[in-house]
Amino acid sequence: MIPTEHQILSALRAVQDPDLRRDIVSLGFVKNLSVGNGRVAFQIELTTPACPVRDLMREEARKAVAAIPGVTSVEIGMTSQVRPSVSLQAAGSLTPTIKNIVAVASGKGGVGKSTVSANLALAIARTEARVGLMDADVYGPSIPTILGITSQPAVDEHNRITPVAQQGLKVISMGFFMKPEDAVIWRGPMLHKTVQQFLGGVLWGELDYLLVDLPPGTGDVQLSLCQSIPLTGAVIVSTPQDVALNVAQKAIVMFKKLNAPILGIIENMSHYVCPHCGTRDDVFGSGGARKTAERLGIPFLGEIPLETAIRETSDAGKPIVLSRPDSPAAKTFTTVAEQLAAQISIRAMQGKLTQEIKVTF
Repeated sequence: MIPTEHQILSALRAVQDPDLRRDIVSLGFVKNLSVGNGRVAFQIELTTPACPVRDLMREEARKAVAAIPGVTSVEIGMTSQVRPSVSLQAAGSLTPTIKNIVAVASGKGGVGKSTVSANLALAIARTEARVGLMDADVYGPSIPTILGITSQPAVDEHNRITPVAQQGLKVISMGFFMKPEDAVIWRGPMLHKTVQQFLGGVLWGELDYLLVDLPPGTGDVQLSLCQSIPLTGAVIVSTPQDVALNVAQKAIVMFKKLNAPILGIIENMSHYVCPHCGTRDDVFGSGGARKTAERLGIPFLGEIPLETAIRETSDAGKPIVLSRPDSPAAKTFTTVAEQLAAQISIRAMQGKLTQEIKVTF
């Protein structure tokens, strides 16, 4: 019996994207299908190279096709094409080459937001996605230190800035334009101008993701960012204790009022494991961010431990995702980055499917 393309596509309809809850055929993920002499070959084009269910989907597809009578071999290539945010596409020409813009925010300072931003950006970039990192923490820019950047961005005669390329990232920061001992003392209009310049005046090139490391709180920079561009969404970083979570909820309320979707909550400094005896100590409490996410109906993206190595590698300009990629902490960052990428894809695909339904009717 010779298998047909129709049989193969019918079998593949049993394979579903667990987040979008639709089969990979109707989603258009199956590409370049070929059948000959019992050999079946095709590609599955995912919506992000950081897909957390990549291997699971490939194995389910292989089993579904291998069960068809007459199939002797199955070859599956896994590719990806990051979908752009529908709202960002409709925003005009301020950032026409960027597919998704994600704010990384916190209600208060001291929760490790910049360290999380840098490691998440690096984790996504390691999947060969095109990633930018915009340090919008104008008052306390720490991204250059965390990434170990000592070079300066180039500025052309039209005042356009070329971001610094570092470890697979394109990076811009106010820290590039001030001395370490200087302090920024600006009112709202100057902050707004800086946000506009970092978005539209930087030669970002083609990016799948631009992560924006925001200052803590709910101030002028957050307002300017949301007014300048419709975000794909925002990620909230908090520690487990009540005081941090109470303030983090204010950031969530702010983004909702500004029509920026909340992509999820990350619990940083979740727990400490003694390297000598292995005893776990919940220094700031435990599970607070997860419970808050469940109560608010927001995705919980994961727990990042309180670990000396994370601090040491960040202070040294060699984030743990790069310098110790096989460590438990680095793997945790990678898992959280995958969950974030999945939420971005869900938003993009939901917007695309909604547009298709509107066109149909």
